[in-house]
Amino acid sequence: MGKYTKEDIKRLIEEKNVSFIRLQFTDILGTIKNVEIPVSQLDKALENKMMFDGSSIEGFVRIEESDMYLYPDLDSFVVFPWTSEKGKVARFICDVYTAKGEPFAGDPRNNLKRILRKMEDMGFTSFNLGPEPEFFLFKLDAKGEPTLEVNDHGGYFDLAPTDLGENCRRDIVLELEEMGFEIEASHHEVAPGQHEIDFKYADAITACDNIQTFKLVVKTIARKHGLHATFMPKPLYGEAGSGMHFNVSLFKGKENAFYDESTELGLSETAMQFMAGVLAHVQGFTAVTNPTVNSYKRLVPGYEAPCYVAWSAQNRSPLIRIPSARGLSTRVEVRSVDPAANPYLAMAVILEAGLEGIRQNLTPPAAINRNIYVMSEEERKANGIENLPPALDDALTLLAKDKVAQEALGEHIYANFKEAKEIEFDMYRTTVHQWERDQYLKMY
Repeated sequence: MGKYTKEDIKRLIEEKNVSFIRLQFTDILGTIKNVEIPVSQLDKALENKMMFDGSSIEGFVRIEESDMYLYPDLDSFVVFPWTSEKGKVARFICDVYTAKGEPFAGDPRNNLKRILRKMEDMGFTSFNLGPEPEFFLFKLDAKGEPTLEVNDHGGYFDLAPTDLGENCRRDIVLELEEMGFEIEASHHEVAPGQHEIDFKYADAITACDNIQTFKLVVKTIARKHGLHATFMPKPLYGEAGSGMHFNVSLFKGKENAFYDESTELGLSETAMQFMAGVLAHVQGFTAVTNPTVNSYKRLVPGYEAPCYVAWSAQNRSPLIRIPSARGLSTRVEVRSVDPAANPYLAMAVILEAGLEGIRQNLTPPAAINRNIYVMSEEERKANGIENLPPALDDALTLLAKDKVAQEALGEHIYANFKEAKEIEFDMYRTTVHQWERDQYLKMY
């Protein structure tokens, strides 16, 4: 993504025959929203004068406070390659501002910028994120509705013809590359119909923007192949769920603050403190990184998803893994995050927890280099290994006790997120599910 001026934008719009512009933003639940305008309204958008009704957006404001403004990030400008040559569609990712011209506290992107400013006040210059989002491809029925029928029965790293999603995945990669993404890897994942596309790390804001763009592209191109792409964490019982591992690193200028060649693991004191902060608060922020009822059906033993609070530089069963690369590539991989998470909020809670670890000079527990999944409960207790919350309501209870996680969200987002998720869990709790009918209808 280049650095654009207003003049650059106008020139590109004319050169690429753009007719419509989407002003995109993200609500508290992570859903992409947009206001589409004809190109004739471009000047108004570039002057930050595009207004919308914030009271219509989940968790934003009340009806009497509804006037909100969209401030486009010029560097997020991109033309969607798949749109009509007769009149292409471009987009900006926007920050949301109040009618008084102040950053809106309920805007997840603005909120992440707030946490990044706290990071800068501590002497760090950037926080990088390399995400690894996974997704499933399902066939559509005759009415265009998604089914649970996968379009392949491939496994990890399988090739066509077993992986029938390969052509769709390849087209997704081509579209992303045309939009400026640097794709590092693309492959079939463990479960039938499951895929992963990894793209290059970026600064926290750009990386979160990229995740939202990635989701939009994947869903759009999948439908062109007669498929439905879903980032639901666990769509199939008995199969692995989808994660979105966050590879994160703090920098001071051009130096990776997580690297220290003089230590045994090549990890700096800052890295250890950051990791200790994440481990100390992960139970409190899990409701944010794993925000749906379905998320907790992924976080169970036996499917490579981390459900225990531990770290290791040697194996993949703990919640935090330290990949082997060092130097500028030294990073901490937080493996519990799932793709239903709002990336801006997930990034905010992870960063704030890590910064708190640095502020408090925390020390992480000893690394767990055994396969935690084969350890008994007694062995886990003896090693101080705790569990992640088993369900969304438990996660919300822990979030209500964690002031660091709440500070990462801010008062407005926390209150509205908590309310929305409590309603979601109560709806789930009171719904009669097919499993219950199968188990009890004849028995009783």
